[in-house]
Amino acid sequence: MLRLFLSSLAPERRPLWRALLLALLLVITWLALAPVPPKTADTGWDKANHLLAFGTLAFVGVWAQWPRPRLWGWLVLALLAYGVGIEIAQSFVPPREADWQDVVADGLGIALGLLAAWPFTRVASRVVTQGH
Repeated sequence: MLRLFLSSLAPERRPLWRALLLALLLVITWLALAPVPPKTADTGWDKANHLLAFGTLAFVGVWAQWPRPRLWGWLVLALLAYGVGIEIAQSFVPPREADWQDVVADGLGIALGLLAAWPFTRVASRVVTQGH
């Protein structure tokens, strides 16, 4: 299982990760801007929804574009800007409303997503340099 996951991190698989990232962005944007999102896509706590969504975006974003941790600052800025954009847009969608605490939850999710990706970046870089 680990070997399968590590093979998915190879540079030639990056287009698949980019497609997944785009799909996630589209679905999350729809969920965030729908006046009444479906109950099946709800954890029951709004902040957990943000944490899970942005954690997933960060993890996938690492493999889609930013596999080197020193470049993750750009990923963090892009995802936070996306989160702020969602909050601004929600202020125009009744009955939704903007909430700065959602952006905090987004930031925590981003941190958790990067934390989850970090050990794999080290292993993946060794696998790529060894030619496996």
